[in-house]
Amino acid sequence: MCTAATYKTKDFYFGRTLDYEFSYGSEIAVMPRNYPINFKFAGTYARHYAIIGMAHIVGDFPLFYDAVNEKGLCMAGLNFVGNAYYRDEIKGKDNVAQFEFIPRILSCCATVDEAKRLLENINITDTPFSDELPVAKLHWIIADKNGAITVESVKDGLKIYDNPVGILTNNPPFDEQMFRLNDYMHLSPRQPENTFSDKLSLETYSRGMGALGLPGDLSSQSRFVRVAFIKMNSVSGDMENESVSQFFHILGSVDQQRGCCEVAKGKYEITIYTSCCNADKGIYYYTTYENHQITAVDMHREQLDGVRLAHYPLITGQQIKMQN
Repeated sequence: MCTAATYKTKDFYFGRTLDYEFSYGSEIAVMPRNYPINFKFAGTYARHYAIIGMAHIVGDFPLFYDAVNEKGLCMAGLNFVGNAYYRDEIKGKDNVAQFEFIPRILSCCATVDEAKRLLENINITDTPFSDELPVAKLHWIIADKNGAITVESVKDGLKIYDNPVGILTNNPPFDEQMFRLNDYMHLSPRQPENTFSDKLSLETYSRGMGALGLPGDLSSQSRFVRVAFIKMNSVSGDMENESVSQFFHILGSVDQQRGCCEVAKGKYEITIYTSCCNADKGIYYYTTYENHQITAVDMHREQLDGVRLAHYPLITGQQIKMQN
């Protein structure tokens, strides 16, 4: 299970948690403008927007979990098992294999509006990357500093939803996730007033009681509600360190700790990594389960007019700064 979020102060930030019981081996990948992308149906893009993101790299192809291009357009894929549905190639459509959907959008779209126009004719196919890597069942959030959308390929077709909260988790489908927010319209960051009865003298006995009822379990619907509430009420300064720190605190509210979500005997889902990218500056920050020290990769320190993929393995060992 995973959670993706947007956040805006002076700059625009985008990131996600990746929650799973094991890692495929993730790396920060920087795809320069002249790195050839060989798409299954669209041919080769010899030149495109530069992209940075988290990926499982197979051969020379980055299978992105989440990424941002040099124009500030962001995208992440999250598990959508039981609802995602892909089709065979359709003549007359812009066919895109599921595994190449992120680079297909980010290589040529600079804004959400441009992505919407491209999506009008897209068909996401069930073409696997290889026999060893079957098709992942996902839905996606696409965002820029002006807004966000959710994209779901289901049996009824390709659904595109405006995403006013800039949050995405897993199931149920996005329109149902948004509807459930109606159940929590009474939540507030302020202390509650007694509306139970004017015949009873009821008083608050603790700080934070305005948020009584905010779900705290690890289900995807509850994580959606929790992060939406925290993000929509979040306050921070607009300097880089303050903004990045606050973003990690927002997603830290849905961290999954080993032992709390058992998926098989002795196997537990954990937050393998949490990311935060300054989409305006192209700086990708991350933490891992074992290492909560923030690490960063700046795409503009790479040769963005080059032809070779740059990639950095995650620093997973705990980094502790001794103060004495």
